[in-house]
Amino acid sequence: MRASAPVLVVEDDASILDVVRSALEAEGYDVRTATNGKEGLERLADGKVSLVLLDMRMPVLDGWQFAKELKRRAIDVPVVVMTAAQNARHWAEEIGADAYLSKPFDLDDLLAAVARHRDS
Repeated sequence: MRASAPVLVVEDDASILDVVRSALEAEGYDVRTATNGKEGLERLADGKVSLVLLDMRMPVLDGWQFAKELKRRAIDVPVVVMTAAQNARHWAEEIGADAYLSKPFDLDDLLAAVARHRDS
């Protein structure tokens, strides 16, 4: 395993979630998944994670609300925003994320971002 703590992927698009999970697991990462921010927060309650890959536009609890709740709970974990929005960089800065990936992203860029930011 590459990380002692899993990577949490919070993404509502099932196909993207599956591709990201598969790519990370193929590289030896332990992966936890959630389809919205509320589920993501529940996964965090289950134990420590090394990194959060976070979609911004999701049902139930979006990326902004998820990030706000991380701060409220004083959970210090690196966050990489994954979004198709043209203003991905702005959104990442807005929530204090460590980095961003613009969808569609190259799997090599995903793996590089995970390697660079987990437990940073």
